This record gives sequence, structure tokens and C-alpha cells, in this order.
Amino acid sequence: MSEYRLEMRGVSKSFPGVKALDNIHLNVRPGSVHALMGENGAGKSTLMKCLFGIYTMDTGEVYVDGEKMNILNPDDALHKGLAMVHQELQPVPARSIAENMFLGRYPTINFGPLKVIDHKKMESEAAKWLKEVKLNVNPNELLQTLSISQMQSVEIAKAVSMGAKIIILDEPTSSLTENEVSGLFKIIRELRQKGVSLIYISHKMAEIREIADDITIMRDGTYVGTWEVKNISDGEIIKQMVGRELSNIYPPKNDVEKGEVILKVDNLTSIHENIFRNCSFELRRGEILGFGGLVGAGRSELMEAVFGLRSIKSGKVYMKGKEQTIARPKDAIKDGLGMITEDRRGTGILGCLSIADNVAISSLNNYLIAGIALDDGKIKKVVDENVSKLSIKTPSNKTLIQSLSGGNQQKVIIARWLANNPDVLIMDEPTRGIDIGAKYEIYQIMINLAKQGKGIIMISSEMPELIGMSDRIIVMCNGEITGEVSEDEATQENIMSLATKF
Repeated sequence: MSEYRLEMRGVSKSFPGVKALDNIHLNVRPGSVHALMGENGAGKSTLMKCLFGIYTMDTGEVYVDGEKMNILNPDDALHKGLAMVHQELQPVPARSIAENMFLGRYPTINFGPLKVIDHKKMESEAAKWLKEVKLNVNPNELLQTLSISQMQSVEIAKAVSMGAKIIILDEPTSSLTENEVSGLFKIIRELRQKGVSLIYISHKMAEIREIADDITIMRDGTYVGTWEVKNISDGEIIKQMVGRELSNIYPPKNDVEKGEVILKVDNLTSIHENIFRNCSFELRRGEILGFGGLVGAGRSELMEAVFGLRSIKSGKVYMKGKEQTIARPKDAIKDGLGMITEDRRGTGILGCLSIADNVAISSLNNYLIAGIALDDGKIKKVVDENVSKLSIKTPSNKTLIQSLSGGNQQKVIIARWLANNPDVLIMDEPTRGIDIGAKYEIYQIMINLAKQGKGIIMISSEMPELIGMSDRIIVMCNGEITGEVSEDEATQENIMSLATKF
């Protein structure tokens, strides 16, 4: 029996203009949780896609329990004991839980000369495996009735039902609440006890400490090293990931001057009052205003209303002292607002378009010739300037944005708004799913914008980020603003007491 459940030896993979993987090694022990860490663009997801048969390796070998494997495609990977739960789940929401679990491998019975799906067997098997991951739901329910965490559990149940020896979890907690994370970790521990090996991709240091046994770090498509988690410090992990020491996770911002009130929101109430009600706040030039609260507090919904994405029942919005009528995002953009949404892939990037198109999309009206044709030269100039300014790593501005790492995608979205030169930029979970090095770059961009006199609103569920970056923090609970915390008073205890006031 091999010492390792999985061995990847000398894996290399190139794409046009870039070498994504260069002689990578990965050894995963049986019944262990193996963390895979690195900055966005380090090659983690590419390596896993090579393992799972989505990409074909240029060079390299894969061994499972000492046996050499030639994995042709994802279906082949599943039949050889590998399963992958992607960061961006791709379920069929309008079909049942059982149908999603057995998609492509439905049990059948003979009905005369025909083979038909054996629904009874499929449902009983699904119920058995759902029970295995402690998910108490009816397998006949539509998948769309489940939460994201429950959908992840369905994916894990599917993997277990196929006898997976190795399960890859790619950023599995990026959209989960604390309670949902605890539930996922319970499932992971039980799978580990049964001998299943799990590869866990995450940027969250606390999670790695809690759940992982070993850690492999990658940097710029190369293998850095493997350690037992207990034998490496957080500081050393960061140093190995970014190739340098980050003496402070948050850049200094004490020289940013605050100016006049640039945005004022007065008693804003949603058309559905249970979402948010009677919300008032002010934002000054040069200020980073944090919004804290638990998931479901109404923070994102309030900002979507300010940006014209949601209807309001009552209340007023003022920009530079002038009342604004914001019925749609087009009005907000015209009035000097920009918004980076929480769901980068779902409502942020236009995945089928290039980097250049994604940067230019919000400011095309500025580059019209005689109101009918676009000035391609001016568009190229503003795109090149902002891509360079934000150090976006890409072979070409014509590259499809969906091929970039999460950190670079986020910088492209920021570049989109910089091209439009807004006075106020709303950033909803600006560093979700982004590694520590890219986070620092995003923070520095925010501070630089504040220095230019922009007003920044940052919604964050990460308490250290909220405290480390905000000049003031407004806290919401159950759709209401429950209090404000100054920079000097910003502690986790003070914020949580306001976040759980009701």
C-alpha cells in the first residue's frame, strides 16, 4: 500500500502566452485534509482541473494508491475515485435533489424493450447518501429550494455515493455563514475518519488551522513546499505564498484627509419593509465607511437601493448636497456612484467578454463620436491606463476575463469604475475569495482612491477587514441601523453587540 492516497509528479501546463504550472508536486495522505494555498493566479485551480481531467497536462503523472492513472475527462475521474466540488456550483435547480445527484448515471429498469429510469431506487439511494452527510431533506424536493451550503452537501453526498477516495473542495466556505461552515467541517471530519482524503483550497487562515492536517503552497505556477499545518506559522504561510513578508496586512491610511459630506442617505425604507427600513447615514470625501452586520442584516440590499437596483418605499438620497432621483443604476452612474457587487461571477464580470470590454462597459457613453460610433482609440487608452495602474496580470487586454484569477477579476471590475471616475464607490465584500497578497493590493487601491477625495463604502463580513480598513463602521441588524462605531472604538465585541441587538 502506498504511503500516499494521491501523488501528482512533475505536472506542467501551458496556455497561449503563459505557463500556468511548472513541475508541480502534490502528495496527499490517506484520511487527511490537505490544504492547497497560494495567491490568486498561483495555479491551484489549474492543478486541480488537470487532476480532474478538465485540462490535459503537458507533462506529469498521477498516482492513486500507488497505481498510475491516466485521467481522460471528469467522468473518467469520477469512476476512478476522484470528485470535485467547485467554488461556483453548477446545479440544475429546476430538477430534484435526487436527479442532481444521479445526473448522467440514473439507475434503470427494463420496461419491455426499453430502459427507463428507476425513480424509486434513485430516490432511496439518494436518501441514504443524504443521510450520510447529515442532510435531512426530501430527495424529491427541487434543488432550488436549498441554501448554498445544502447544495454543497448534496455535491458531497454525490461524491460519497460514487465511492470517492479523493474529494476536492474549491473555496467551499466563500458564501457560507459561520453556522454553515461548522456544519461543513463536521461532514469533512466524518469523511476523514472514514479514510477519505480531501484537498481543501482556501485563503482563510483560521479555517486551515481548524480543519487541515497538511498544507502545500504554490506561487506563480511553481511548487514552494509542503508542511504539516502544526509546524508552520501564519506569518510563514503568508511569506511563502507571496514571496515576501507582509509586515502589516492593512496598509497605513492615517494621512488621508476627510472632506465634506459627499453622500447623504435619509430614512431610506425598502418597498418591502422587512428588508431594510429608516436607514440614514453620511459619507465624507476621503472616507472609508464600513458596513458590518450578520448575513441577512440588509447591508447589501440597502446599498443596492442607493445604487438603483432596488425600489424604495420612502426616503431620500443626496449627492454633494443635491437630492437625487435614482430609479435605476444608469441614474446612479450619471450622479457619480459606482458599485462592485458581492457576487463577482454572477453580477460583476461579463465572463464571455474580454478584459478591455469589461473595463469599458460602464463608460462607453464618454467615448461616442457624434453620438453614434465608439472612439476605439480613446477606449483603448483608458483601458490600458487603468489595467496598468492596477497591475492586472494578463497576457493581453483581449484575454477573456473568465480566464483570470479571482483577484485579477476583481481588479478589472475596479478598473471599470475608475474609468468612469465616480465620486462614491460602493464595494460589497471586495476581497471575498481573494488571497492575502491580492487583498493587500485591493486595500491599497481603496486607500489611494480615498486620498484622491473619493468616498468608499465597504461592506464586509470579515471582522478583521472591517476593523482594519474602516474610518467608521455602521452596523445593521434585521434591516435597521443599530449603531455606529468609531475607529478608536472598533472591536469585535462592540460590533457584534450591535449586530445582534434584536
